[in-house]
Amino acid sequence: MIRIAIADDHTLFAKGIEGLLDEQEDFFIRGLFKNGSELLDFLAENPVDIVLTDLNMPEMDGFEVLAAVKQLDFPIKVIVLSMYDEEKIFKECVEKGADGFILKDADPDELVFTIREVHEGRHLINFDRIIEQARPNAFFDSFRDKYRLSRREVQIIKLIKEGLTSKEIAKQLVLSKGTIESHRKNIFQKLSINSRVELVNKAHEMNI
Repeated sequence: MIRIAIADDHTLFAKGIEGLLDEQEDFFIRGLFKNGSELLDFLAENPVDIVLTDLNMPEMDGFEVLAAVKQLDFPIKVIVLSMYDEEKIFKECVEKGADGFILKDADPDELVFTIREVHEGRHLINFDRIIEQARPNAFFDSFRDKYRLSRREVQIIKLIKEGLTSKEIAKQLVLSKGTIESHRKNIFQKLSINSRVELVNKAHEMNI
């Protein structure tokens, strides 16, 4: 069982994360906290395995939480959930000992996967991948708007064009193969195509 504490001053977002994680049989949510002070008071008597923390919180922000949690007598892994994709912020999280970093608009599967991987002792922090996910170029925007594709779907189109298999794409994006296959099916439907070749040709047409 993976014990998890969530620190975020946006109650609606925190409740949404709690609902998502509660669906996993091996996850146990120990509590939701509106700031770092409440979280640390709880952790003093109730150790957990994973802390999910926002960066902008009253009283004690996410950076202070990171530093404080890493000073506790018992090991706790910390995953930062952030809406910011700035390199300066990312590097500060790394310097303070973050074990994982996820943008708040990431796929739910990515969060679940990251929690399990971090719990197993792996660090899932890749700034280049985060930036690629967060800042699609102008061609991506044009392609997405024309066919009403999600940012993730456009990203997968690019990787398919580069020749990656569903398994390879899943590994690169930290998602399951089934999730990639589902995205690909939706892409084919939106573009009215039936094969990878047609998809690659369409991507070339849009200069992706």
